[in-house]
Amino acid sequence: MALVKYNNNSISSITTPGQLSTGKLVPIKTQTASSSSTISFVHGSSDVVLDSTYFVYLFIYTQIHPASSGVRFEFNMSTDSGSNYNIPKTSTFFEAYHNEGGSGQSLGYETGEDLANGTGFQSLIRNFGNDNDQCASGYVYLFSPYSTTHVKKYISQSSGFHESDYNLHEFCHGYGNTTSSVNAVRFQMNSGAIDSGKIKLYGIKEWVLLN
Repeated sequence: MALVKYNNNSISSITTPGQLSTGKLVPIKTQTASSSSTISFVHGSSDVVLDSTYFVYLFIYTQIHPASSGVRFEFNMSTDSGSNYNIPKTSTFFEAYHNEGGSGQSLGYETGEDLANGTGFQSLIRNFGNDNDQCASGYVYLFSPYSTTHVKKYISQSSGFHESDYNLHEFCHGYGNTTSSVNAVRFQMNSGAIDSGKIKLYGIKEWVLLN
């Protein structure tokens, strides 16, 4: 996140709060899960913006805890303001994992989590647990969702806690195969509710990558 510095002269010349720079990463909307079946961000609803105001949009999810164990945290997009979340998507999905007891570790491609022009929800975190100390966090970048020329690229990384006590580092990259404007995004578990956690939406004025 950009750090904006001001000196006495710059502050004294400001006559309205709107003249203060908001930096590169601009908060738009925060939603908190509480036994929620879905969490949706719909352009024009509840102060959500998903238009040409920003070139890139960033969703950051923190401390996501599922109501059920062994489930997937996933997302999808909509071109009709959330009436249908069924955008065809093509993606890759790979992960690194390590057991907390040190008994197993690997890095590999997960063929069951990718999509080949599939309209179903895209997996972001797979098979993570619902013990009290288990949760997952990560982010999704969505590039130019408002475009009516190009497909909609997305990049995601997540750190999750597998139900069998493995740490998972999940990587998912892909695109929504539509030239229509995407104006809504939904997050959910593939089974059961999102017990708790937060999802924050940001607009990006200038390109910034979370490593």
